[in-house]
Amino acid sequence: MNALNLAVADGITIAKRNALKIRRAPDLLGGVIMLPTVFVLLFTFVFGSMVDLPGISYGEYLLPGIFVMTIVTSGQITGYTLTLDLQKGIFDRFRTLPMSPSAVLTGQTVSDVIMNVTSIVTMALVGLLVGWRINGSPMEAVLGFLMLILFSYAFSWVTATVALALRTPEVFNNVATILSFPLVFLSNAFVDSARLPGPLRLIAEWNPVSTLVQGARELFGNTSPAIPRPTAWPLQHAVPVSLLWSVVLLVVFVPLATRLYKRAVSR
Repeated sequence: MNALNLAVADGITIAKRNALKIRRAPDLLGGVIMLPTVFVLLFTFVFGSMVDLPGISYGEYLLPGIFVMTIVTSGQITGYTLTLDLQKGIFDRFRTLPMSPSAVLTGQTVSDVIMNVTSIVTMALVGLLVGWRINGSPMEAVLGFLMLILFSYAFSWVTATVALALRTPEVFNNVATILSFPLVFLSNAFVDSARLPGPLRLIAEWNPVSTLVQGARELFGNTSPAIPRPTAWPLQHAVPVSLLWSVVLLVVFVPLATRLYKRAVSR
């Protein structure tokens, strides 16, 4: 068996291990199913009753932003799980096995894709129940979901890199929360970025979260001709730029996370 086949086989084994761990951990399953449900219901009924948008309900405008917010917050599970395995010495056990060094990270991120798919499906079903609709074509809707899943996979590698650099669950949770909140709230997930003041508007318009949210809105048909189109270049080309962001994140953080993992297990 060549090195590539070995890496793939080892990655599948680790992904199965993590998937079994998710199934046997009620708190993780609750986070995957219950948290997105609460997000959809809370933001739709609380904010939806206070925000009026021309030509579209706030619930339809909001739900793509909730999709992306959940992806960003769920991505922290990758880092938290890795820091727990580091703390418990699981990596030391893996080091004694004849397995590919990249398999642990590949398996972890693939299992997190399963969680994110479950979370997105849950949010979509709850959203349909509370009035959200896909107004685009079926092919555009499929592309929208695939774009979200690809970004969630790429973002898992970002959190894996941060986790391997910090190495402890407590520190990682604090840093991840500090980083993820501005990433989500300084975006167009909840309000039009054009309404933000000067510097904050510039940050929001070039924020990859804003680009992903705008791309999802366009593909799901959750836009209104009565709302002016964004003027910033990333938001005018939201779908291709979102796909480009995912590729860039993978190109940068896959080798970086792998290097940090090798350094962690060699100590």
